[in-house]
Amino acid sequence: MTIKLIAGLGNSETSYFNTRHNFGSRYVKSLATRYKVILNKNTILCGYIGQLKLETNIVHLLIPDSHMNNNGLSVSKCVDFYQLCPQEILVAHDDLDLPPGVMRIKLGKNMNNSHRGVKDVIVKLHNKYNFYRLRIGIGHPGKKSKVIDFVLNKPTIYEKYRIDHIINEAILHTESIVNKKFIKVMNQLHGHKPDLLRKF
Repeated sequence: MTIKLIAGLGNSETSYFNTRHNFGSRYVKSLATRYKVILNKNTILCGYIGQLKLETNIVHLLIPDSHMNNNGLSVSKCVDFYQLCPQEILVAHDDLDLPPGVMRIKLGKNMNNSHRGVKDVIVKLHNKYNFYRLRIGIGHPGKKSKVIDFVLNKPTIYEKYRIDHIINEAILHTESIVNKKFIKVMNQLHGHKPDLLRKF
């Protein structure tokens, strides 16, 4: 069973595109650019949709056309339309618990309250947690009270360089990601074997 839908979470408003909270959607947009996939707006699926062909695999690329907290609606509509199961979905999103330049892929096993976009996906999938998550580290401001301003602002030049670098490296391993060769991908990106599928 391969990945058949890659969804990049973020806020659809253009003013948010370069913020830390939008690295999930930027990953998908960069992926589409790399493979020359056109993302067309689809009002029925509430997002921008494109089709990536990798040899015998067809992967749907999605960027929800909504606020982060409502991204789950578009994901759920795609799941229903393409008749997918959770294990065929990869949701890319920013992650406060990882430093810039670090990326992890994990299989969800329970509700996660740290990211509202992911939480909305879980709710809209009728509380199904077992989809894959591509967590793109953005770092943490240090205090919980500063999180909202932190994620809705642009990263520093150094942070952006590190995050863009790891995204570009991940894109080079797209075929392995689609075929769920996650350990191989993480070894290539970080040079060691991470705890990929730890329950959280």
